[in-house]
Amino acid sequence: MSTSGLAGGAAYYTAMANAVKAVGSIVKLKPEEFTRILSTVSDPLIVTATGGLFSKWYKYLFAYRGLTFYCKSSSEFMLPGGAQVIEAQKISIPDI
Repeated sequence: MSTSGLAGGAAYYTAMANAVKAVGSIVKLKPEEFTRILSTVSDPLIVTATGGLFSKWYKYLFAYRGLTFYCKSSSEFMLPGGAQVIEAQKISIPDI
């Protein structure tokens, strides 16, 4: 690998590390674990987004006890009645 390639790779990982620091801890969960934890929270604030070209997906995000929980699912969740829901155009999570 060339020196410029190594520098580019290092810059990418530095940028991703900084993105995680800016956002905080993000915990990616399976749908069943996400909904289990969500059911223990009263009046949660949930951010949702949908998308997909060939098959539809749903993304969910909410904060609880200092952590941000994230889930991507092929099916839509039934959200708690007291939840405040924000429909975002896009949810982007750093992948490192």
